[in-house]
Amino acid sequence: MKIKNNQLIRRLGYEFKDPSLLKRALSHRSVGKDNNERLEFLGDSLLNFIIADALCKKFPSSREGDLSRLRATLVQGKTLAELAREFLLGDNLILGEGEMKSGGFRRDSILADAVEAIIGAIYSDSDFIRCQQIVLSWFDSRLDNITLENTDKDPKTRLQEHLQENKKPLPIYTVIETRGEAHAKEFVIECRLESVAQVFVAVSSSKRAAEKLAAEKMLNHLKI
Repeated sequence: MKIKNNQLIRRLGYEFKDPSLLKRALSHRSVGKDNNERLEFLGDSLLNFIIADALCKKFPSSREGDLSRLRATLVQGKTLAELAREFLLGDNLILGEGEMKSGGFRRDSILADAVEAIIGAIYSDSDFIRCQQIVLSWFDSRLDNITLENTDKDPKTRLQEHLQENKKPLPIYTVIETRGEAHAKEFVIECRLESVAQVFVAVSSSKRAAEKLAAEKMLNHLKI
C-alpha cells in the first residue's frame, strides 16, 4: 500500500507491521466489503476507555457526570475530525467513486470514523498498551488543556438536567424521516415535551447531531 510520501505514517507515530490493516482502516464502506466499519467499531470502544482512564487519573475527585461530559468533548466527531485534518487524513482516504465526487474526504463523519478505525487497526497490529500510548500522544495537548470549567454541556444534557431539576418528564426524540443515499444519509428528528405544545425538528447527517440541534431549539424556546 502506498501512503502519500509516508507522511501519514509519521504523523500517526506508528508504523504497521501489517500495512493491510491501515489500508482497511482508510477504506470507507463505499468501496465494498473490505471496509473500515469493524475496525471503527473496535476503535470507538478503545478510544472511549483510553480517554475515560486518562480523565479519571487527571481528575481523581470528579463526579461521573463531569467525567462523562469531558470524555464526550474529547471523543466527539468534531474533535476526531480535527485530529484527522491534523494528520491530513483526507488525502489518504479510500472512497468509492460516488463518495469521492461528493467530497467525502472532507466530511467530518467520514474523517472521524477513519480515526476510530485507525485506532482499531493499531490495536489489532500491536497490543493495548502500545495502542494506548499512541492515542494518548494524539490527545496530549487536548488532555493538558481540558478543565472542568471549560467544557460546556451539550444541548441534550442541558435540556435533560433542566427537566429533571423541575421534576418534569424527559424529552422524546423521534426519527420522522431518513433521506438521501446510503453514503450521504440525513436524519430528520423531532424533539417533543409533554409540557410544550410546539414540536422542534432538526436535520443532520447523524441521529445524535440532529437530536442535539432539536434540543437546542427547544432550549431556545424555553429561554434556557
